[in-house]
Parts: sequence; structure tokens; C-alpha cells
Amino acid sequence: MEKIEYTLFGKKLEKIAIAYGLFLILWGIIITFISGSNSFTSLIPSFLGLLVFIFSYLAAKFSEKKMLFMHIVVSLGFIIFIGGLRVMSNIGNLFEDKFWADISQIMMLVTGGLFIYHCVKSFIFARKNK
Repeated sequence: MEKIEYTLFGKKLEKIAIAYGLFLILWGIIITFISGSNSFTSLIPSFLGLLVFIFSYLAAKFSEKKMLFMHIVVSLGFIIFIGGLRVMSNIGNLFEDKFWADISQIMMLVTGGLFIYHCVKSFIFARKNK
């Protein structure tokens, strides 16, 4: 019997999460380069993306531990979303003092929120189709 799984754009969620992790890694590196930042904080998306990538890869590789690894991945997505909320503290000076930091925080807020949304939908789908 074939196992039914939640998909997004025809891809399983762990594959989407791998792509999301790669996106975050590249984002942090590119923004650090473009902005000329010497601060470690510009690489926070890359660090979190690396963790998302690793645990998503483990979920895809070890199906018997998929639930554990994907719960770790959604927790990281929540941390990414919360990190993006930091932009709210600069709402009065948005895009003035720290343009690239604001862009990165907005990206983390939006993509983290969308990622969590699809993870939750996937978890609900899995529970309904047990």
C-alpha cells in the first residue's frame, strides 16, 4: 500500500525544507557580500538555513526518524519566524538605518511564517491519513 504524503508543488515537505535551507544559506552569504557587512549577524539566516538543511536531509534519508527530524525543522522555522519579528522594533525607521538587516528580517518573517504554515498543514495531513 502506497503511503500518501502532503506535497507542495508536487514535492514532499522534506524536499521543500532542503530547498528552503539552501535558500537561507545563500541569502545570508549574498546579503553579507552585497551589504559589505563585517557583522556575524548578517549570516544568521545562513546558520539557521544550514540547520534546516541538515535536519531536512536527515528526514529524507532516514524515514524511520522522519517525524523527529521534521519536528526539529519546524522548530527551526519558528525560530526563523520569531527572528523576523525583530523588524517590528525598527518599524519607525524601516529601511533607513539598517536597510539590508530590515530586508533580511522581513524575508525571515515572511518565509518562516509560510514554512511553518506548510509544516503544520503537513502534520495535520499526516494525522488524518494514518
